[in-house]
Amino acid sequence: MFADIVEAGSTPLLLPIDGSRNNAHYKPMRSNLLMDRRTCLKGIGATLALPFLESMSWAEPGKGKPGKPPVRLGFMYMPHGVIMDQFWPKSPESFLSSPPPALESLRPVLDQCLLMKGISGVAIAPFDGAPHALELSTWLTAMLPDANTRNRINIGISADQIAANYVGGFTSLPSLELATMPQTHKENQEGLNEGYYSHCSFRSPTQAVPAEINPRSVLNRLFGKSDRPGHIRQADPLDRQMLDLVIGGAKELRRKLPQDDQHKLDEYLDSVRAVERRIAAIEFRQKEAALEKAGVSVTKRNASDSPPIEVKIPDGDKRSEYMQVMCDLNVLAFQTDTTRVSTYIGSTPNGVSYPELGFRNEHHSQTHHNNEPDKVSKVAAITAFNIAQFAYMVKKMHALREGDGTLLDNCIMMWGSGLEDGNKHARENLPFIIAGKGGGSINTGRFLANTKGNQGDLLTTLLACAGIPVDRPVGIATKQIKEMTRSV
Repeated sequence: MFADIVEAGSTPLLLPIDGSRNNAHYKPMRSNLLMDRRTCLKGIGATLALPFLESMSWAEPGKGKPGKPPVRLGFMYMPHGVIMDQFWPKSPESFLSSPPPALESLRPVLDQCLLMKGISGVAIAPFDGAPHALELSTWLTAMLPDANTRNRINIGISADQIAANYVGGFTSLPSLELATMPQTHKENQEGLNEGYYSHCSFRSPTQAVPAEINPRSVLNRLFGKSDRPGHIRQADPLDRQMLDLVIGGAKELRRKLPQDDQHKLDEYLDSVRAVERRIAAIEFRQKEAALEKAGVSVTKRNASDSPPIEVKIPDGDKRSEYMQVMCDLNVLAFQTDTTRVSTYIGSTPNGVSYPELGFRNEHHSQTHHNNEPDKVSKVAAITAFNIAQFAYMVKKMHALREGDGTLLDNCIMMWGSGLEDGNKHARENLPFIIAGKGGGSINTGRFLANTKGNQGDLLTTLLACAGIPVDRPVGIATKQIKEMTRSV
C-alpha cells in the first residue's frame, strides 16, 4: 500500500504510492468493518500518551554541563515569486563568493544558509483561475482546499501547527503568528473562501489561525500582559480528564475506516492535541513557579548566553522599520523560549507598495511585467527588500550566543514564496531560503542546483530536522529530501 516509510523523529511517516494531496486521507484497505456504539465508546475511553514530552524537552545535561537548547522553527513569506535569474546562484561553486543580487543582504551569513533549486509547488487544478488565493494557503499545507466546499475553509493542517502540536506544551505560546497587513482581503477567485488569500497557518483543516499585526500587542502577548493597564492575562484552567476522550488505538483503527471517517478522526485528534499542549503548558509554568518560590533556579539559560534583546516599537510608518520590529519580536520570542514555532507573513497579494524603494507601484501589478525592464527591475528590488528583512533577522540570531554556539545554530528559518514567477503564475520551481543548522541537523553553506522534490517533501524534511514526529504525510509529500542533511 505504501511505497516508502520515512523516519521523522521517532515516528515512521507512512507515504502513499500515489503521493495523494490530502494529508488526512490515506487509501484504506477494503473492509466490511462495522463497530457497534459500545465498542466505539470503549476506544474513546483511552488516554493519549505524551511521548513528545520526553523527546522534545531540553536535553538532560551531564553533571555540571549546560543543557542543549531546543530547536526553533520559523517561516517568513513573500507573495508573487521572484525574478529567477536574480535569485538563483549561477553555480554551487559561486554561491558563497558571488551570490546573486537578491541574496546580497545575506552575504555575511550565507555559510549559515541552504538553497535548493527544484522544489515544485502544488498543482492548482481544478483551481486554475485562483493562483493568488492558493499561493499562501498552500505554502505550509502543501495541499489544495477541498473542491466541494470552496466557500468555507477546508484544507490541511499546516506544518507550523503540526510542529506546535508537539512542542507547544513547553512554552507560554504554542506558536506565534505575525503579519504585516490585516488579513481582510476580499476576493473570491474560483469561489474560494477569502481566508485563503491571507492565511498560511491552519490549526485544523477547517480553522485558520489569525496573525497579529500590531507590534505592541505582540510584545504584550509574549509576556502575558493585557492591553488593559494593571491587568495580566491568566491561562484558563483546564481539566486533564478531558484527555480521557482520546482514542488510544487510533492508528490501528484509522486504517480500517473509510476516508471520510479518517478525516474526521484526524481533525478530532488534532483538536485534542491542542488541548493537551495547553494543559502541559499550564502545568509546566506552575511547576516552575513553585520551584522559583522555593528558591530553586529553573532558568534554562547559560551564563554565557546573550541577554534578551531590546525591542523598540517604531513611531513612523516606514515598512522596513515595521518589518524589522516584527523580526525582533520573533527573535525575542525564540531567545526567551516563549515559543518555538513562528510564522511571519511579510505581505499578501493585495495591493502592497514600497515607497521606500522610490516608486509607489503595487507589487502585484509589476509582477505581470511581460519582460519590460522597468517592471522587472522593480520586482527585483521588492524581492531584495523582503529578503533583506529576513537577513536582518537571521544576522541578529547569528550574533546572539546560545549554548555552545548561536541562537541561529538552534533554529530552522525558512523564507519563501508560493509562486515561482508572478508573471506566469508558475509553481514548478519555488524559491526557498533555509537559514540555521537546526541543532546540527541541516548542512548549510550550500546551493543544491538539482534538487528533486516538492513542497510537501521540503516541509516534511524540515519537521524531521526539528525533531517533530510526523504520523501523516504533509500534503503532497512522498519522501524526505536527504540532501539537506548530508554533503552531495
